[in-house]
Amino acid sequence: MALKKDARDDSQVDLFLPQLTALPLRDQRETMERPFFSLSKRKRLKPIDYISPDRKVTVHVSANSEYGLATIYDLDILIYCASVLIEYKRQGKNDIPQTLHVVPYDMLSTLKRDVGGRAYELLGNALDRLQSTTVKTNIRSGDAVETTFSWIDSHSQLKDRNGQVRGMRITLAKWFYDGVLMEGGVLAIDPAYFSLTGGRERWLYRVARKHAGGAGSDGFSISMPTLYEKSGAEGDYRRFKFEMAKIIRENGLPGYSLELIQRDDAEPMLRMTKRDADSKDAPPSPTAPSTTDTKPKNTADVVGEDPISFPVQGSIAFDAFGVIARANLPSPQRDHSAVADEFRGFLKSRKIAFDAENITQIFATFCSKQRAAS
Repeated sequence: MALKKDARDDSQVDLFLPQLTALPLRDQRETMERPFFSLSKRKRLKPIDYISPDRKVTVHVSANSEYGLATIYDLDILIYCASVLIEYKRQGKNDIPQTLHVVPYDMLSTLKRDVGGRAYELLGNALDRLQSTTVKTNIRSGDAVETTFSWIDSHSQLKDRNGQVRGMRITLAKWFYDGVLMEGGVLAIDPAYFSLTGGRERWLYRVARKHAGGAGSDGFSISMPTLYEKSGAEGDYRRFKFEMAKIIRENGLPGYSLELIQRDDAEPMLRMTKRDADSKDAPPSPTAPSTTDTKPKNTADVVGEDPISFPVQGSIAFDAFGVIARANLPSPQRDHSAVADEFRGFLKSRKIAFDAENITQIFATFCSKQRAAS
């Protein structure tokens, strides 16, 4: 199977127009409650076999021996692609493409991933797993009809003359493409999802979003054995229950609260409820500003894009960074949230405090170097 084809044609680079790195994020609804992905980063060759309790829905997922099953971390790419499709739909575009022209930097920034080092190699590996994993399911077709597909039909990388990856073409499976664009086919997800490091936490967030997102104050409850079957986890039930208990104790899913309900005569149940936005038990957002930050009330008066939000302290005004960025970044400007993430990484690598006395000058120099390199 030819999974990748690299092209070196500088004349085609302009086809890969930057996407917004602040896309409203969307997940394909049908994949959120069934076991379609491996929950571990380790290579998995064991197939996933799932039959719903009423025996009406089946899912079988098998791996290519070279690449292994697509993982829940690989799913990030599909979430990004689904978000792009929905953005095209929102804009009223005709003939929304099944093949997307993607700028890898923009995708990685949106997914809160490292954009240097081995990032592009890891992205290529994820695309290989998505293309080589085979799914067979009747989830949409009805009891008598099964559809077989891989998550993406093909992908290719476009490199410049220096061998740098400038763009990617990703052709989505028709099953996934149709599922995203059908009425009610997607659900909005919290960007903090990408900050969840554990595969089980990511999977459980998606289950909570699917079932508890619209369930009201009573939430949604499910027995632990049924939850185990829905997970497709490779380990045994005892191990799964132990790991779920730990996640429930930590109670750190963005937007959803978890409660273990013990029963005398049966296995425990998990209750998932949507958190009140003002709830005291809500976990801190990874992207939220520090409580000691100060934000002027007149930031709306700044002309142009929104100011960059940095977790800086003291009297540093949030809008100062937006002004500096507009003055020093190349035009057309990159998404400011991505620049903010890179600047945080720059400060961390050099052990510079966010509340350094000359922080604004450091940021201006940082932006100027980006402009010179563009």
